[in-house]
Amino acid sequence: MTLEELRKKALFQNTIDTWIMLCEETKADWYSSENYKKFIAHLTKSGLKMQKFPLCIKESGGMYQRGKDKTQFAETLAQDTDPNAAAYTIKLNDEIIKIIRQFNPTALA
Repeated sequence: MTLEELRKKALFQNTIDTWIMLCEETKADWYSSENYKKFIAHLTKSGLKMQKFPLCIKESGGMYQRGKDKTQFAETLAQDTDPNAAAYTIKLNDEIIKIIRQFNPTALA
């Protein structure tokens, strides 16, 4: 799925799902909480308006592609006190998708 396809499901998305879709597009591993925090730092530095998203961990999804557990990933983030480990809501429009794609998760490997 692409970010545009994710936007068709809902104009506002949480940053965890957005992170996973970006990694799917670039064929990068999404399961690193440290890389997710770098992604959130990138969005913050880009000036995006984000609202904290009260993610219900048990409803965040179970096993995801490549056999990785999205719920476990969300639980790992929830235990971290770094603001970049939080889930946020963002509006997926063309400008924001462009900013998201400026972050290269494959360069973090």
